[in-house]
Amino acid sequence: MMQIRTVLTGVLAALLSISALDSVLADSSPRGNSAATPRDSQYAEAERAVKRGDYPAAIRLLEGVVAKDQSNADAYNLLAYSIRKSGDPAKSIPIYEKALAIDPKHKGAHEYIGEAYLALGDLDKAKRHLATLDKLCLFPCEEYTDLKKAVQAYESSGGRVKPASQTNP
Repeated sequence: MMQIRTVLTGVLAALLSISALDSVLADSSPRGNSAATPRDSQYAEAERAVKRGDYPAAIRLLEGVVAKDQSNADAYNLLAYSIRKSGDPAKSIPIYEKALAIDPKHKGAHEYIGEAYLALGDLDKAKRHLATLDKLCLFPCEEYTDLKKAVQAYESSGGRVKPASQTNP
């Protein structure tokens, strides 16, 4: 009996360690992937603008960030997010695609482009990004869970419930 308890304790500890590592590796605001990417002051100000809901300011700042660093998937993701939240999901799609071209495993970009597709009424493309998140997330991750809820709400409403445009992440 003692050996079973020891083994179970070890397994539980391993699972908790993996879960904690997954949390540490995920960037918490708004769904960036590249925790190691240096954040310049312009990017940091753009993040603050997004948190305030000042999307026009965030867009101006992020356009400057991507002009300086065209390989910054987080900046493209946040730029697309800001454009979508400003009410233009169609314009956000190619920018999310740019983020995903730079980092195909960018969980935040997959979630948000899925929400943009739902806003445009394209359930199939949203589901493709949900399937990608299902593969990317070792355990259920927030990006997968959030997009899954949005897809379920869309489906159960017959397409009437779409992700909101004017909410903060």
